Amino acid sequence: MVTADPYTVKLEIFEGPLDLLLHLIKRNQVEIYDIPIATITDQYLDYLNMMRTLNLDVAGEFLLMAATLLQIKSKMLLPSRPEEEEEEEDPRAELVNRLLEYQKYKEAAARLHERDILDRDIFVHGNQVEGSEDRGLVEIGVFELIEALRDVLNRFSPEAAYDITLDRITIEERIAQILEAVKLEGRGLLFSSLFSGASSKEDIIITFLALLELIRMRMIKVYQRVPFGPIEILALSAG
Repeated sequence: MVTADPYTVKLEIFEGPLDLLLHLIKRNQVEIYDIPIATITDQYLDYLNMMRTLNLDVAGEFLLMAATLLQIKSKMLLPSRPEEEEEEEDPRAELVNRLLEYQKYKEAAARLHERDILDRDIFVHGNQVEGSEDRGLVEIGVFELIEALRDVLNRFSPEAAYDITLDRITIEERIAQILEAVKLEGRGLLFSSLFSGASSKEDIIITFLALLELIRMRMIKVYQRVPFGPIEILALSAG
């Protein structure tokens, strides 16, 4: 937990529990219609623990979904009688329907967003086409970022880091540093480079929270040039 600079980011600003479930389904390469509920539940709970470690303000819907998953998991563990197998509804059915409806909503919203970008692209400023630099960039969500951060934390070696006992950097100071570094880079700053000089896991978490705050303020965007490629950070125009 971050103790030197207590700071929380409200996760509901970014994505909700259905987004997390869709992310886990995609990551596990399974069908929505046949969710391996035990595996998904365990991974979902791992994410919740990770979010608490990061001082993320987990909304009540996340906890409610955790209870729902545990309930479905317990129902599926109960043995069913042969005569009830055909009549009994799959305990996952309601959740599957919710996920399918939400997925349709997200896809529709994504199409509208793409159309909006295409509409903006017809306006030429000088020799550049507005939005053309965004083509081919795939924006990623907070859960992909949490996974990337987990990799950073797993690779972090306390033995190789200096034990700095001076005043810790504040979130506000780190926000300013990240924004300056992203603007200086211009073409896209590597996510991993933000943590190269970290002296402790606490510093890593402060950096991550500062990154989320910049995303919330729409001052940067985080993306990949190719699926599963390096994560990069790009400054957004103030105007």
